Amino acid sequence: RAPMPGPTQALSPNGENNNDIIQDNGTNIIPYRKNTVRGERAYSWGMAVNVYSTSITQETMSRHDITAWVNDILCLNYTKVEQLSSGAAYCQFMDMLFPGCISLKKVKFQAKLEHEYIHNFKLLQASFKRMNVDKIIPVEKLVKGRFQDNLDFIQWFKKFFDANYDGKEYDPVQARQGQDAIPPPDPGEQIFNLPKKSHHAASSPTAGATRAAAAPKPSTPTSRPSSAKKIPPTSGPAKGEKELEAQVAQLNEQ
Repeated sequence: RAPMPGPTQALSPNGENNNDIIQDNGTNIIPYRKNTVRGERAYSWGMAVNVYSTSITQETMSRHDITAWVNDILCLNYTKVEQLSSGAAYCQFMDMLFPGCISLKKVKFQAKLEHEYIHNFKLLQASFKRMNVDKIIPVEKLVKGRFQDNLDFIQWFKKFFDANYDGKEYDPVQARQGQDAIPPPDPGEQIFNLPKKSHHAASSPTAGATRAAAAPKPSTPTSRPSSAKKIPPTSGPAKGEKELEAQVAQLNEQ
């Protein structure tokens, strides 16, 4: 006959003694609950389905279609694939696919700097590891905002999403808890998004005449102090760049 539990013991739902007792200052006895609401949510999903893209099986979407897909699913206003380099969208996709595998409170949805992008990719990499996703995240390339690198990764992620999404409803705005998901600045915005007026003006005859008239102006040199021309040479990468490189190296080692 099993002995009755003492005053400092608790019974589990199956009837056996539960020795996992948490004492609070020696007065209150709190039994350890293995199946909490948070725990049930965390273990309600299984491991992720891994997908692989090859030259034979790869069916890609256009840059415009895949950007529209991201905006439609997550209620964002991205205009270019390069803006995915902040990592914020991927973090929310993981929350959508596997609720509880990542904390959206820690995601920097308004990230504008490279070290903030790296922070988001750290969260993404941790969620990948938690869900046994064996895809290697090329963080160093993605955070630079290069078009092809970001296009390749979102193309893969679209296939990963399709393989793991179970069709459940998801409110992305509510999931962000009011955080404004401002699109990050496009690295090529100042070069490729010039106003159309400048292109028309450059091709007009008057613009050519203006340039021709202004051309002789540099022929009259002006004397400047020699000190104004001296630019101190850079002996090496800035301190901030070294810190970013260290963070990327740390991610690659994980």
